[in-house]
Amino acid sequence: MADSEARPPFPPFTRETAIQKVRMAEDGWNSRDPARVALAYTADSRWRNRAEFPRGRDQIVEFLTRKWQRELDYRLIKELWAFTENRIAVRFAYEWRDDSGNWFRSYGNENWAFDAQGLMAERHASINDSRITESERLFRWPQGRRPDDHPGLSELGL
Repeated sequence: MADSEARPPFPPFTRETAIQKVRMAEDGWNSRDPARVALAYTADSRWRNRAEFPRGRDQIVEFLTRKWQRELDYRLIKELWAFTENRIAVRFAYEWRDDSGNWFRSYGNENWAFDAQGLMAERHASINDSRITESERLFRWPQGRRPDDHPGLSELGL
C-alpha cells in the first residue's frame, strides 16, 4: 500500500484519536463527494448499510452517488460511542429531504474496523428513518462541514 493511502490517526486508538477519526469521517460524509469519501476505506472494504452490501471502493462510490442523489440537503453528525485497539463504534443522526420536499432524520449506529494504515476495512451500519417537519430540523448549518461551535448529538438531546 502506498503511503499516500495512509489515513492517520492509526490504530491502536486512544480516546482522543478515536474522536478525531469520527470527526474526520463526519467531515468527509458531509462533503457529499463519493470519490473523496471512498478513499478513507481499504480497496476491498466490506460494508453492510441497511440491506446493501457494497464491496470495495468502486461499489462504495456507486452506493454513495445513489444515496446523495436521493437524500438531498444532507447534513450529518457522528459521535463516538466506544473504541478498542482498531475498532470504533459511533452513533449518528442525519437530516435530509426527498425530491418531494419531505424531511427526514435518520438515526443509526456504525461499527468500524481499521487496518494498520488507518483505512476502514469494515463498516456495519444500522439505520432508521423518522419523518420530521421542516420546523423540526436541527441541522441548519450551510452545506458542508459542521461548524465547530454547532452542538453535537448529546447536546441536541438526540
